[in-house]
Amino acid sequence: MNKQPEKILYVDDEAMALKYFERLVAPLAPVLTASSVEAGKAMLAQHADEIAVLVSDQRMPGAYGNELLRYAHDHHPNIVRMLTTAYSELGEAIEAINSGHIYRYITKPWDLESLRADLKNALELASLRSERDALLREKLMVRQQQLLAERTTQLAVACAGFVRPDHAARVESFLHAASVLGCRPPRIDWHSMDHADLMQAETLRSIAIGTELAAWGRWFSDQGTGRPPLAVLDEALAGAAEIHEGRLIVRDRAPLVWPLEAPTAEPVTAAGTAWLAWLLWTDGGATLQPQDGGRWLVVPGPLPAPDNLRRDWMAAAIERIGQQATGGA
Repeated sequence: MNKQPEKILYVDDEAMALKYFERLVAPLAPVLTASSVEAGKAMLAQHADEIAVLVSDQRMPGAYGNELLRYAHDHHPNIVRMLTTAYSELGEAIEAINSGHIYRYITKPWDLESLRADLKNALELASLRSERDALLREKLMVRQQQLLAERTTQLAVACAGFVRPDHAARVESFLHAASVLGCRPPRIDWHSMDHADLMQAETLRSIAIGTELAAWGRWFSDQGTGRPPLAVLDEALAGAAEIHEGRLIVRDRAPLVWPLEAPTAEPVTAAGTAWLAWLLWTDGGATLQPQDGGRWLVVPGPLPAPDNLRRDWMAAAIERIGQQATGGA
């Protein structure tokens, strides 16, 4: 788990104000300082993951503090933002609050107890935001893992529709290759869809994949009969691979894992299903061996005999791919 941010960044063009703030606040939290808006942006770029609260003076040469807070709002929204300003400039602080760029303003000159109380509240808010984001990330990771498992079973169902006696061995060969490649969970855009939308989109996606695989079956029947299997795969991958000295090297892993990894909204294409279709429609199977430069060597070989497959081969494949997708052993 990532460490929660705990530092306070204070930005002010007055050197004495920086020293005074640091001395007052250091017992509460570690303090970083910067003397201008540009220096504050640079500090954010270097230490954003460590900063829980940003406090900026308003009146500074070159640019005002609310500009820095607006920048932090756009680029580092989890940082709690506060503006410190003289009483005569409260209008600017209120405007910054109303526009959502700051959490609170602190008037100058500071009251020590009020300053510490406000900063303590800001740190607690930052901690709550960090905990919320960690929970959301965990929830999203679990849902991504579920979607990866669902896609695995959907592919098996789609491939079984071809009614090939050895379809299980062919799907297992595809899933084994995906685990070798280090399959990653598909991204889910929760901003544009809810759970029902996702399930509908995934169902339509599975149907489209089945349609593409059926079309590939006709293509392999017309174009692949009597030709070397690697030459057929090279043509099917359409530029993603090359044959060198009789060996087929795949330059891009994406077509090899597309049915499992691709975002839901990404259209189903022939290129994304070519590798799976080749495993389904050609004689024999293949394994993948890593090469330099992120390339993969396709090594033809026999398919496992259906009778030799574990009874729980699909559950084992789902567990293996899921562990690798989350960095497990």
